[in-house]
Amino acid sequence: MSSISPTLSFFISLSRIETVLSRRLDARLGGLGWSDFLILYALSTAEGQRMRRVDLADTIGLTASGITRLLLPMEKVGLVRREAHDGDARVSYVALAPGGEARLSEALSRAEEFCSDIIHSAESEEVARANNIIAKMSKRIG
Repeated sequence: MSSISPTLSFFISLSRIETVLSRRLDARLGGLGWSDFLILYALSTAEGQRMRRVDLADTIGLTASGITRLLLPMEKVGLVRREAHDGDARVSYVALAPGGEARLSEALSRAEEFCSDIIHSAESEEVARANNIIAKMSKRIG
C-alpha cells in the first residue's frame, strides 16, 4: 500500500480521536451523551438560549432529521423545550430548559476534568495553535 499525505493522515487521526473521545465522554457525563452535551452547550451560548432546529443542526454538524431524533427524548426529560416564533407560525425554536441548564453545569465540570487529564497545562499553547487550525478548516468546509 502506498503512503498517504500528512494532510490525509491528520484527518484520519481527527476522526479516530473524535470517535474515541465521544465514547469515553458518553460514559463520564453523568448520564448525558456527548451529542446531548453539545446540544445543551450550543443552546447555552446562543442568544436567548434558543435556536432554530436547522441552525442547531448546523452548529452541531448534524442533519435536521438527526437533530430532531436527538431532541425528542431530551424534550421528554426536560432538558430542552419548544418555543414558538412570535411572528411566524412555521418557525419554532429549541430552548434550553432549566433541567438542561442544571445537567449542563454538572456535565461541564466533568468534561473539563476529563479534558484536563488528557491535555496537561504545559501543552496548552500547542492546543491553542491546533484549535486555531481546526477553526480555520471548519470555516473552509462549513
